[in-house]
Amino acid sequence: MPADSGMAFVLIPHLAPEHKSLMAELLKRYTKMDVFQAEDGMRANPNCVYIIPPNKDMAMLKGTLQLLDPVVRRGLRHPIDFFFRSLAEDQGERAVCIVLSGTGTEGALGLRAIKEKGGLVLVQDPKSARYDGMPGSAIATGLVDHILPPDKMPEQLLRYITHPNARPLTPATKAESESPEPLQKLIALIRNHTGHDFSLYKQNTILRRIDKRMAILQVGSMADYVSYLASNPKEIELLFRELLIRVTNFFRDPEAFEIIKEKVLPLLFKDRSPGQPVRIWVPACSTGEEAYSVAIIVQEHISTLKQKYNVQIFATDIDKEAVDMARTGLYPGSITVDVSPERLDRFFTKKASAYKIKEEIRQMIVFAVQDIIKDPPFTKLQMISCRNVLIYFDAELQKKVLPIFHNSLKAGGILCLGSSETIGDHADMFSVVDRKWRIFRVKGAEAIPAVPFELPTAAAPVGAARPDTALAIKKREEAGLGALAEKIILDHYAPPYVIIDDKRDILYFHGKTSRYLESASGKASLNIFEMAREEIRLELRTALRKAVARGKDTTVDGLQIKTDGGFRTVTLEIRHIAQHEPMPGLLMVVFREFPLPKGQKPGNAPPPSRKMSRHVAELEHELRSTKEKLQIIIEELETANQELGSTNEELQSSNEELQSTIEEMETSREELQSVNEELTTINTELQNTADEASQNINDMNNLTASTMIANIFLDNNLRIKRFTPATADVLNLVEVDIGRPVGDFSLKLDYPDLEKDIAEVLRALTLKERVVRHRNGLWYMARILPYRTMENVIDGVVITFVDITEQKRTQVALQDALAYAEGIVETARQPFVVLDADLRVITANTSFYQTFKTSRGDVEKKRIYDLGNSQWDIPALRELLEKILPESTQLEDFEVAHDFPEIGHKRMLLNARRIYQHGMQTRMILLAIEDITGRKE
Repeated sequence: MPADSGMAFVLIPHLAPEHKSLMAELLKRYTKMDVFQAEDGMRANPNCVYIIPPNKDMAMLKGTLQLLDPVVRRGLRHPIDFFFRSLAEDQGERAVCIVLSGTGTEGALGLRAIKEKGGLVLVQDPKSARYDGMPGSAIATGLVDHILPPDKMPEQLLRYITHPNARPLTPATKAESESPEPLQKLIALIRNHTGHDFSLYKQNTILRRIDKRMAILQVGSMADYVSYLASNPKEIELLFRELLIRVTNFFRDPEAFEIIKEKVLPLLFKDRSPGQPVRIWVPACSTGEEAYSVAIIVQEHISTLKQKYNVQIFATDIDKEAVDMARTGLYPGSITVDVSPERLDRFFTKKASAYKIKEEIRQMIVFAVQDIIKDPPFTKLQMISCRNVLIYFDAELQKKVLPIFHNSLKAGGILCLGSSETIGDHADMFSVVDRKWRIFRVKGAEAIPAVPFELPTAAAPVGAARPDTALAIKKREEAGLGALAEKIILDHYAPPYVIIDDKRDILYFHGKTSRYLESASGKASLNIFEMAREEIRLELRTALRKAVARGKDTTVDGLQIKTDGGFRTVTLEIRHIAQHEPMPGLLMVVFREFPLPKGQKPGNAPPPSRKMSRHVAELEHELRSTKEKLQIIIEELETANQELGSTNEELQSSNEELQSTIEEMETSREELQSVNEELTTINTELQNTADEASQNINDMNNLTASTMIANIFLDNNLRIKRFTPATADVLNLVEVDIGRPVGDFSLKLDYPDLEKDIAEVLRALTLKERVVRHRNGLWYMARILPYRTMENVIDGVVITFVDITEQKRTQVALQDALAYAEGIVETARQPFVVLDADLRVITANTSFYQTFKTSRGDVEKKRIYDLGNSQWDIPALRELLEKILPESTQLEDFEVAHDFPEIGHKRMLLNARRIYQHGMQTRMILLAIEDITGRKE
């Protein structure tokens, strides 16, 4: 990159957490930009490179780098994803993320956040990467803007940031910059190519995504871009994916999921028997994280109820590729950022560097491709979770979607929206459960009629041009009353039916189908064969097979259903539904029950004749015989199927074991690659560290030699590890003495307790000091300290011998001088007293105690004014000590007269001198008292 690009770069490499990083020093040789190791609170300036320190996570806040201590153990950290997310939140459309060579899946989760905010995503071409794990995982998301070798990236970055569309404009400016005609043509191109209409999406959102693609392709105007789209269908697909904003993650807004778990789920399961199904719809599920998150909290809630419930979660999206990814239930290892370790252990299976949803959660969810705007909705639901979808719709489209959700929910059903979404003018339909997290509840059992939906027919195939959506919606509004009437007629007069897909799973119920279908015990299933009543199961299977094989509608008459103690005659009709691109192979199964003759009750018939009865008995006998043979054939077939199933399961088991072995080998390979990558980085750092260590050793040797202090390093067994040169003068050590016990040399010191003191230091981990005498007459201060490593581990002791011979001699001289001075004072006939700076008595001589009839305990540490019950509170003495003496160093022959209760009237001459002890940093006053009472008299 040039040094004046105007961009700030943040580098997050794989660093060993316990080693100092030299990456900043290394990179300074390869770029003209300023390179820094990031510090907490450092502002990210243009034309600078910032490198994350080891063992830190980093975030971006208001343009500054914030360093954080990792909250998870080593091996599960994702500093790259963590920084990408914070960068997206802080910089929005100005964020650019680049994923380079590396092992694992780091970056795949974070780049989704960059993409959601409209930022640019670049990934290194795996062919040019030494380790293709990270680039491959990023490319697999389908959200990458450019896949380039590193030497091609600077050119693309510079083109992108200098393009006029790269810098976001205000909505007003954007609306004025382009006429509506090219935008409408663009939307028409997308609709004709994909069958999806974006004309009622928020225009600002669409324009931002279009500008992003124009900046990447370096297209100057919207009209030119429309021309480019018309001639490049692949670009239409890329723009379609850009508009879908395929960005989500597990437990997005964790607090919202906690509210759903605590407030909503108890409402759904309240007074519900285990046999009643709980139906939940998650529209716009993208790659499935939202749907699986809902399933997980539902399963957690069910586990607290200690009963089994049949939960059916329908997850839909218009992006077929995203739905296919969701069906696999396989997610990168970086989901550990959003999923707690407890949930990972309980609901996921580790697969190499990825996690796979366990079967108990996967079986709860049915994924399907569906457009909530034009395809039939699900009905009889207890909950809809449609979070962060309506924010991309304009107000008109929101007014159409919310009634659809209301119709789909049963009375008291729950609607969960995103934190930035509202129900608008539909407060009459929903009541508020939680205002902050936009959770609502259907008010009544009456459903408000919504826009009617029709399945595509042969006359109007999916993908054909449709009339303008706004005009069509207006016409449907005018026809709302008719739609309501049609709905009433259908509910009252149309026969019960279900719609099934090519896997024979039921997608839609109409009417009372409970006479013909019933929930089977065990694992929840919507398969029509498992739900069909036993009396019609065989005929239903045969009719469906015949209808599919011939491609024509099929009818089966005269089926007998046992009910109310008798039988009812039912006709089974299998009707084909015109091809529906997102869901091919749809069939309608109609249960038509004909009315009985007047006056005849179910199960009764007119009395037959005797001949007729005999014929009927023969037919019944033949029918029973045929059924028995058929039952035998069915049982044999089922046995064969079970054996085949068992063989298939064994093959699957062997395949899974083989797959597991391959995954383990892949994991080992990735781990080895990761270790090799780290070792390559550490090797460079260690080389520099070794040079630094060599220099430090030289510095330390010169330092210890110049201080002339003897240091001995001992291990935990009191054996000598090393020593400084000055030690030879103390213990006469030489190099060959390393490894010998220190006790062998203690006889040269008057220090019999050396080993005992060392053991005490190792036990208490405190400093020990002793003054010891060498046999040559010198004195040493011996200090013993625990030897602590950088990991705060005790690995022996350090003994320091400081030569204090001169201090010892000085101390002896001072002690002699002190004894001499004290002897003079004690033998003096005059009373002496020494005061501190607060005028408290430090000491006094014997003459003072005898003259004033007091003792040492009554005098020391008391203020002079408080002596003898304030006998010494003399005004003249106060004047001397507090006013006169502070202004001069000494005062002589200051006369004071005072009456003492015990010794009577006394006249005294006071001599005072201020003394300052520099060594102890203390101030004192020496007060001499001469009794002149007799002389005066």
